[in-house]
Amino acid sequence: MKLEVHNIQGEKTGREIELPADVFAVEPNDHAVYLVVKQYLANQRQGTHKSKERSEITGSTRKLKRQKGTGTARAGDIKSPVFRGGGRIFGPRPRSYSFQLNKKVKRLARLSALSTKASAGEIMIVEDFSFEAPKTREFVNILDKLQLADKKALLVTADYEKEVMLSGRNLKNADVIRATDIHPYNILHANTIVLSEGAIEKIVETFK
Repeated sequence: MKLEVHNIQGEKTGREIELPADVFAVEPNDHAVYLVVKQYLANQRQGTHKSKERSEITGSTRKLKRQKGTGTARAGDIKSPVFRGGGRIFGPRPRSYSFQLNKKVKRLARLSALSTKASAGEIMIVEDFSFEAPKTREFVNILDKLQLADKKALLVTADYEKEVMLSGRNLKNADVIRATDIHPYNILHANTIVLSEGAIEKIVETFK
């Protein structure tokens, strides 16, 4: 698959780049993507939820009424979960929701996500660029010229570009990430993937 290269003015440079088929044109594996995205979202959970159980409620342990002869159900102390203000049965406890996945599954998920975007025509290539200082306005201007201002865009750079990342981190519909850090969740969450020329080489080196 060949894609035209654009500059940051949104103009075509007249050059094309061939996207390797073994990275951008593999048969997507939806289940692998599902597992990796599920793991990503599970790792975002703090797992600090907690509710008090019967033994943790403050209250008397006196039996409320006699066992028999009242015509109503048996009852223990006031901390019983069946009473208002009592403990919770099988309530949540602090825990970790993370789980492990094989490296091959993670790699397949990334390739599947990239291939899905490529087949849908949602990948754009731009020339490598950088900012002398963080300028959100300049970043927004680039998105406008690339006709991505009203879309969720993911800009993938070859290396850590501090000024570029700082320029785009406050934007609601834009994100900047290094090529080695791309994740299926970020890829699929964006409407358009903007790859710098150097990022393509890094992606191929990392996942080929």
